[in-house]
Amino acid sequence: MSRIFGMPVSTVYPLYVAKLERKGRTREELDEVTRWLTGFDDAQLRHHLESGSTFAEFFDAATLNPAAGLITGVICGIRVEEIDDPLMQKIRYLDKLVDELYKGKSMDKVLRTPVVPA
Repeated sequence: MSRIFGMPVSTVYPLYVAKLERKGRTREELDEVTRWLTGFDDAQLRHHLESGSTFAEFFDAATLNPAAGLITGVICGIRVEEIDDPLMQKIRYLDKLVDELYKGKSMDKVLRTPVVPA
């Protein structure tokens, strides 16, 4: 089992916030992508952050967005779509969403909003 599985999400969350704020993004945007990925509402997200839920507990309680499989690309030198461990893949999905925000992608692209033909 990876060390990160037992790590509280609340220890990594402020690092995500700080990373995004350096590029002019907001905590609200981080919360939006986290809610999109996990299916949590604001209260559920706050509960997990305040109670010290581990990544394993956090994603065990989540209902992963059906469009999460559209999250592709490289994070930490590894293609997220090729990660075998389901929990590690979910963690890397979140990392990838944060990375996309950091790189300035629009929220529509980050949240994989389908383009409707005109």
